[in-house]
Amino acid sequence: MEYYILYNGGKIYYTDSGRGEAIILIHGYLESSDIWQSFAGKLTSRYRVISVDLPGHGRSTIYGESHSMELMASAVNELMASLDIKKAFITGHSLGGYVILALLEMFPDRLSGYCLFHSHPLDDTLEARTKREREILLVRAGKKFLMYPNNISNMFAEENLTKFANELKHLKDNAARIPDAGIIAVLNGMMSRPSRVKLMEEGKVPCLWILGKKDKYISSDTVLSRVMLPPNAQVVLLENSGHLGFIEEEDKSLEILSNFVRGLEN
Repeated sequence: MEYYILYNGGKIYYTDSGRGEAIILIHGYLESSDIWQSFAGKLTSRYRVISVDLPGHGRSTIYGESHSMELMASAVNELMASLDIKKAFITGHSLGGYVILALLEMFPDRLSGYCLFHSHPLDDTLEARTKREREILLVRAGKKFLMYPNNISNMFAEENLTKFANELKHLKDNAARIPDAGIIAVLNGMMSRPSRVKLMEEGKVPCLWILGKKDKYISSDTVLSRVMLPPNAQVVLLENSGHLGFIEEEDKSLEILSNFVRGLEN
């Protein structure tokens, strides 16, 4: 079912299905909660699964020129409070992972554990910041159509593009509907986010880190070499995935995530 909460004079949309311990799914840049539909549907056999539209994306409100990770983390915290969820296991894809780390810093007691799904705790490199600035210029010029189709295609491993042609089209259609101002706000927020490597290394709560061997956006070797993981963290490398393992290797990803969450319950 689809719902919304009031937050800072606007609305935050979310879906809420299933019963049991809560798992919250947070989408990435140029996405919405819709991206989790299949993955979430299979988790609901055991868990209560909540998927949220981050501010500026999906059907949630745009709050200004920049959506900081802290603003979006506060929206997730407010959602949990409104649903009377004391703790949850929170999974974030890409941008969603940055939001989780802000949530961990601000509201650590809210997380029973978390999963960074094709994400990392580093701040933007100069190259990444330059790319985001270029994308902002394109969007401001009314030319986001020159940017998002290639961005979406690059999320898949090359050999998966044909196999997931329907999913690719659906994701492009969804990205096309995201308002220009929402895209710009999120890009500004990502550029301004700090490194949270030390926070991740502290191991305040258990962490599952899922990366794709064929990810064109995140080099697993690079990010793993920059983080000294605590004992309560687990790293999994999906051999046949790019940046969308929960689509490209859905069954394997479900098994990995479910096993990790079950381990926290014991």
